[in-house]
Amino acid sequence: MSNISTLAHVDSDAKLGENVTIEPFAFIDKNVEIGDGTIIMSGANIREGSRIGKNCCISPGAVIAGIPQDLKFRGEDTLAIVGDGTMVRECVTVNRGTASKGHTIVGKNCLLMAYSHIAHDSILGDYVIIGNATQLAGEVEVDHHAILSGGTLVHQFTRIGAHVMIQGGTRLGKDIPPYIIAGREPVCYSGVNLVGLRRHNYSNDKINEIQEIYRIIYQSGYNFTDAIKKIEQEFEKTPEMELIVEFVKSSPRGIVRGYMG
Repeated sequence: MSNISTLAHVDSDAKLGENVTIEPFAFIDKNVEIGDGTIIMSGANIREGSRIGKNCCISPGAVIAGIPQDLKFRGEDTLAIVGDGTMVRECVTVNRGTASKGHTIVGKNCLLMAYSHIAHDSILGDYVIIGNATQLAGEVEVDHHAILSGGTLVHQFTRIGAHVMIQGGTRLGKDIPPYIIAGREPVCYSGVNLVGLRRHNYSNDKINEIQEIYRIIYQSGYNFTDAIKKIEQEFEKTPEMELIVEFVKSSPRGIVRGYMG
């Protein structure tokens, strides 16, 4: 049985799973799907095109699937998808997609802290944490287990790799490759995310391998192209090595620079 307040607006077209809670003054639009066990708190606004997974919590003032802030948007039928177990805190906005990708995706078990914004066609992996008031522009990609601290500003089309930690208040205009910390002003490589990797059970040998790869990229005096060639020639083809190499080689914006002192 679901617990739906008579003071909430729930469109007859909405599809609700089992044990869904909808508190007073929440708004549930047409063409909405909400999974089992999810809580929609008072004052949350779930707009047309929302697809919310199981056991999520959508806090007061949050807006899911708001119309994209993109002048090219022409009212096309698009989605905003929120994965199972994700918590969306107060006044978060997750815009739905445009004709570019057709959907905005927030993965499973993410935490979107208060006043953060996820713009149209962005894609977040699983276990991503977006800090308070962090703003993601359109078509940003954030891989799994990345943490963007509060007040981070991310330029459109930027890519952020897995297990990355971004310092609060950072402005990102370049891609951030996997496993690193990025911060300072202007933003730069600030070392490997040792705490994050240990927290997720990476061995010392694996961490040392990642550190050696980034030593070649950022501290050997090679340009990025030559550094990647050297890594491909000299390092074993482990999943971590291949992820880093492919990320750098496929970066249209270019990756963040090293610390200049």
